[in-house]
Amino acid sequence: MKNRILGTTAFALVAASPFAALAQSADQAVVTAPSAAEATEIDEIIVTGSYRRSLEEAVDIKRKTVGFSDSIVATDVANFPEQNLAEALQRIPGVTIERNKGLGQRVNVRGLPSEFTFVSINGLATASGSGGRDVEFDIFASEIIQQVTVQKSPRAADEEGGIAGSVNISTARPFDYAGRRVVGSVEGAYNSISEKTDPKLSFLASDTWGDLGALVSFSTARRTNRTDSNSGINFRPMTRFLANSTGARGAQAMAVLARDAGVVVQNRANTAETDRIIFQDKVGDRAYLNTQDQWGGALSLQYRPSSNFSLAFDALIGRYETTEDEYDAAAYSASSRSTLETIHEYDKTTLADSGLIVLRDVSYTLTQHEMLSKERINETDYRQFGTELNWSGDSWKLHALAGYSGAEKTLDYANLKHTVYAPSRTRWTAQGGETIKSANPASIDMYNSPSSYLFEGYETSLEQISDDKYAAQIDFTKDLNLDFFPALTSVQVGARYTDKSKERQYGSLNIQGTGAGKVDYLGRPMSQSELTAISDLVPGGAYSVRDLTWSQVSNDYARRTFRYDGFYTPFNVGDYYEVSEEVVSLYAMADLNFDLGAVPVAVNGGARYVDTSITSSGYHQIQNPNGSTGYTPEPVSSDGSYDKVLPSLNITADLTDSLIFRAAASETLIRPALTDLAYKRTASWNSFRFTDGNPNLKPTYAKQWEVGLEQYLGDGGLLAVSYFWKEIEGVVRQALTGTVPNVTKYNANGSIDGVYTFDVHQPINEPGSYEVSGVELVAVVPFGQFYAPLEGFGINANYTVLDSSLTSTTKLGISMPPVGLADNTYNFTLYYDNSKFQARASYNFKDKYVEGIGYEMYPIWREGYGQIDLSASYNVTDSLQINLEGINVTDEATKGYTMDPSFPTMYELSGRRINLGLRMEF
Repeated sequence: MKNRILGTTAFALVAASPFAALAQSADQAVVTAPSAAEATEIDEIIVTGSYRRSLEEAVDIKRKTVGFSDSIVATDVANFPEQNLAEALQRIPGVTIERNKGLGQRVNVRGLPSEFTFVSINGLATASGSGGRDVEFDIFASEIIQQVTVQKSPRAADEEGGIAGSVNISTARPFDYAGRRVVGSVEGAYNSISEKTDPKLSFLASDTWGDLGALVSFSTARRTNRTDSNSGINFRPMTRFLANSTGARGAQAMAVLARDAGVVVQNRANTAETDRIIFQDKVGDRAYLNTQDQWGGALSLQYRPSSNFSLAFDALIGRYETTEDEYDAAAYSASSRSTLETIHEYDKTTLADSGLIVLRDVSYTLTQHEMLSKERINETDYRQFGTELNWSGDSWKLHALAGYSGAEKTLDYANLKHTVYAPSRTRWTAQGGETIKSANPASIDMYNSPSSYLFEGYETSLEQISDDKYAAQIDFTKDLNLDFFPALTSVQVGARYTDKSKERQYGSLNIQGTGAGKVDYLGRPMSQSELTAISDLVPGGAYSVRDLTWSQVSNDYARRTFRYDGFYTPFNVGDYYEVSEEVVSLYAMADLNFDLGAVPVAVNGGARYVDTSITSSGYHQIQNPNGSTGYTPEPVSSDGSYDKVLPSLNITADLTDSLIFRAAASETLIRPALTDLAYKRTASWNSFRFTDGNPNLKPTYAKQWEVGLEQYLGDGGLLAVSYFWKEIEGVVRQALTGTVPNVTKYNANGSIDGVYTFDVHQPINEPGSYEVSGVELVAVVPFGQFYAPLEGFGINANYTVLDSSLTSTTKLGISMPPVGLADNTYNFTLYYDNSKFQARASYNFKDKYVEGIGYEMYPIWREGYGQIDLSASYNVTDSLQINLEGINVTDEATKGYTMDPSFPTMYELSGRRINLGLRMEF
């Protein structure tokens, strides 16, 4: 059989790859390694490039896996109507994504936070420059990937770091396919709100010459996304106007509450009382323009003189740049100069169970109106280099790898701020909130008063993150055939060393004049600057959420005008930190195969020992003898360490030829966020408090088990159900950890205020634990095997329901589930597939979840969100394919609310995306 690629194939996939060079390392492989004969047979498979074929391969991987896992393979990723890898991963059972302006960015596995997921590319932990341990998947295009496996039950040989699971990404090498391949693709992508059409180009060439092979690829793409958003930002407690205000403003707020709402405040200094009277903090209308530019190149060199020896060197580089322009017209009801004027509508019933009274519609005496022009520039340079050796003899196998993954990220932020204080009226609407003129004669039309807005500042910040990860590993596998213990078929031992470090620098500056230290711009009317209508500031015309328009200063004009000659943003030593982490891992595991009666059973068991050393440094804030605030002259370092044995057990039983029972149990961990480990100190001199990082933090641990049944239907069909349970302990939170006695506190004039004992607050591992459990259902059903006229049709669906024993409470005692945990998620794809034409309709849904807690008091929810994506492709010839994709075709809005949907916090539209592409094999 000829190894031929039709249309979009697993090989053509790599053409678009900025990172397509490394193959999946042996220690990350989750299927039993094939024999030489089996490897030869695999090389002869025809890769059709069809969606149905990709499902068959993914189901086959699942069937052979040791433990619980789910996969997507080449065509599945390449042909799904997704904008990036995160959006492709959401099709996997138990996987959901966090969206930012309509684009998938971070991945959650089984409802746990994104930092609970470990990510690797071909056996190397992935650097992304995120500033934490989580990976920002929007730097990866979906086209770069050949296979992704989400491993939910680890083996001893798998690198630790994922309580939720591990996302193992693999790409291609030249010997993955026979002969020469030259593939190119071109694509245009249209966004319905920005009305922009963006290009995407890719090219790949690969060939083998006897024992040698080489693969090179390059791709470049641009994406222009516009998002329009109306938002009412959070509840604000009346404490703002009562307990925190003195004199006439606080007294007036009390009087208005009694007069208009019948609310009599007994003690305005009692926050337990005033925190339960709510008004709307800030509302506004925003238009975002996000422009992304990606490029990447890859080189893979491979030497394979025989089927049992392979040596490869891989290099890949990439750059991800995004510029986000945000234009806000906002009204800050809780201004420091304002108070209540008239309460038009109040609500004592909706949140009565929580004891909250909400002021729905209020006129304020002096709202702070803002015109904000914000610019965020993110530049990430990614690189990965590695070498891998695989050798197998008659009964021995050797695997070794060494590599480096690194990222340099720069975040350049600017905010031009014009403000005016005037009476206004703010209220909730069905979609978010609105601010309109009040009855006060001094009130203004906030959208049409440019001469009233005065320059307040041009704020800039600069953040630089360096993320470097080195790794080396070697392991040996011995196949056994013992007469006295025939069930023991192999043992594997190995060692791994990793060295990870992150360094972060941050600084900010507020420009208020034509040069450093000058303030001659203060009080300058916005009308003296060049103004542009919102419909021209962002492409695509009128604001789409509400029927209104306004004008303000463009970010381009702000950058040209307010960044004076010699301008730079200085780094603040107080925000600097460096964290380095060395890990030595030793592991051993064994495979057993035996019959339990008539049932074949396979067992993989073992243990992994990890020894971790941490060194963290940062500057400590001090008070100078003249009363000013300073920092230690050099960073202060602190060390931490811990070790742990992590056992694992995976069992598979073939109940019939097509029915498999699985069980797994293990202990795993996720290491603390680097920002929590960072040993830097800030001081609150008036509160007599130090806030430190904590290099002695221990990981968050999880004990977990899972059982499941899988019925294989043939032709890639599958029906599966599993139940999983996790007990998670050592979650990180802030706490009082000690005191520092005899701290001298100075007055502003340099005189001694006194000598005090300061409290020290640090992140700690919280005592106790909580449980997360859930059920996953999977159905991959090709209809043709049941009814011949439906040949080519099928469904791919999954559903996950979660439950948690952890019920958090806010400072006010309001109950809520864990942040980020969605009780229900499901995906459904209906597909048709034949040798010439493919079509799919997919629906993905994530239930509501708590996104955050306002002022540590009021749960803020993200509403349940689902979207429909469509895809179709046609093979014009064996080497030419046309693709058409529609993303979010029904133009769904992203919504959120505080505690009840009648108090919306956001209504966000990111539009539809239509992609038209052409792929060619030469």
